[in-house]
Order: sequence, then structure tokens, then C-alpha cells
Amino acid sequence: MEVSPREMALGTQLRHLLELLDGDVAKAGADLGLQDYRPRFSPIVRALVELGPSPIRDLARAISVTHSAASQTVAQMSRRGLVALEPGDDARQHIVRLTAKAQSLLPTIEAEWAATSAAAAALDAELPFPLSELLVALSDALRRRPFRQRIADAALASGDESLVPFREALARGAD
Repeated sequence: MEVSPREMALGTQLRHLLELLDGDVAKAGADLGLQDYRPRFSPIVRALVELGPSPIRDLARAISVTHSAASQTVAQMSRRGLVALEPGDDARQHIVRLTAKAQSLLPTIEAEWAATSAAAAALDAELPFPLSELLVALSDALRRRPFRQRIADAALASGDESLVPFREALARGAD
């Protein structure tokens, strides 16, 4: 039995939407000859084109993801021969640079990025309100007041006794 997106929980809806978008971006990339290239690689590629060889920490900051997420993506890219890792200033730091293989794919990656951006703008125009603006507003709202705090406030307001341990942990400031 297929569930309507309206019946899905928020997290499930967001993952479903990302799967729909990412899956089709990957297929479009494959149509252009970008075999074994994942859409999540493009922000790293674009950051490296702009910044040049960079530590993973700087790449994570440039594309607004956690160090862990950037490190995982770089590891996947390295296994595919798209980036090379070189020692940094200390043993914990790695400098990431694009390989010749990635450099040769740049025109196709840029063409895919431009087409994807144009398709996203067309999708925005089709919606009752632009998804791109909604995502920015959502990110801003969650920076102002994290979702965990919103959950805590809802738990406190509910009076549900099963949430007492959760409320107590929040009152102690537990992570």
C-alpha cells in the first residue's frame, strides 16, 4: 500500500522529496555521461574549483555541511578517482584537490549544474510558493530556534506523562 506524501511524517516527506530530486539529478547526469557520479559531489567540486585545494574543514564550511558529511563525500569521491587527498599541516588534516579525471568532467558537471538550476527555477515558478525561498526560510527558522527545542516545548506543553524523562533530560540540558 502506497502512502500519500500528505500522510507521511515531516522527516519522511523531506527524505522522499530529496530522493525524488536527487534520483532524477543522478539520472540526468548519467544521461550526460556522468556515470558513477552522485549529485552530492557537485557542491564539493564547485567549492574546489572556486577555492582550489582545500582542507575538508574548509570545504564543509563552504558548502554548509558538517565536517563528517564532507569527509564522507570526499571519501566516496576519492574511491571514484575524482579527488586526491594530500597531507596537510598536521597529521589530522587532509588537503583535497581535484584529479585530472574530475578536471576533464568539469564542462559536463557545469552543464548539468546549469540545467539543474534552470529546472529548479522552473519548478519554483510552478509551485504556489518557491521551494528555494521556503528552504531558506526553514533554515533561518531552525537556526533561530532548533527543532529539538521545538520538540521540547511541544513535549512540555502536552502534559503527556510518557514524556517526563524527555522533559527532565531537557531541563538538565542533556544532549
